[in-house]
Amino acid sequence: MIKFFILMSILLCSLEATETETYSFTPNYSFKNLNINYFDWNHASETESAQGDFSYVGIEGGFGYDNMDFYGFLDIENPTYTYDDDFPHDLRFSALADVDFEIANNWKLHIQDFALNSQSYYVNDFIVGVGYKLNTDFGFWIRPFVGVHHTYDTYYSGVNGYMGGWLLSYDFTLFEYNFNIFQWNEIEFARDKKFYLDADNQPVGDGASWGVNGALSLWLSLTDSFTVGTQYRYADNKLGTQNYLSAIIYTLKYNF
Repeated sequence: MIKFFILMSILLCSLEATETETYSFTPNYSFKNLNINYFDWNHASETESAQGDFSYVGIEGGFGYDNMDFYGFLDIENPTYTYDDDFPHDLRFSALADVDFEIANNWKLHIQDFALNSQSYYVNDFIVGVGYKLNTDFGFWIRPFVGVHHTYDTYYSGVNGYMGGWLLSYDFTLFEYNFNIFQWNEIEFARDKKFYLDADNQPVGDGASWGVNGALSLWLSLTDSFTVGTQYRYADNKLGTQNYLSAIIYTLKYNF
């Protein structure tokens, strides 16, 4: 949580600098929405792990200036349950702050902070590294990154190897409707052995020195105010499970 406030302080300083240089808080782009979602794990994932289907509601948004880009969300998982219920039928909270600061020639200082809190488990993944932003003239952009991975959770605290990955987006029009294909993908590697092996060198938790986490989504803009989408959610040696997990997420967004 302290890191989150530090990140937000850096962000506010960047905005102040932007105002001084451009005399305007008007961003190059911005978006925000309220969303409702249903997270549907496939049968094999539920059988091989402790995961279970759940609904969640959230708010997300982002904006960009010439010298920085910011994205963040706050989700409430299982909003109709209580904090004291047992996993996976328990009230949980998750949040992400992701910011890229311009260094030079589309190279970025990349910082991201993810946190999840529940009655039985908490985790905070904090990444500091370098990224790159590639834009095209045909609706496609990609932002690869790599950085040092800090993990603070119920069972582990410290530097936990590295994380690399990317965000990519492609906008297109079909039958006069606006569509978007979006992917986020994270690859953790060179994890600390204390994170995935017990005292007898047996796998625990994620169970490996590497892990993959991400989603591939398709979005349809019904109107300026409403967007619907489906996401293929996947994870391998991640989410406390030593198996490949997958799910479909169904989402409705209200853009404002």
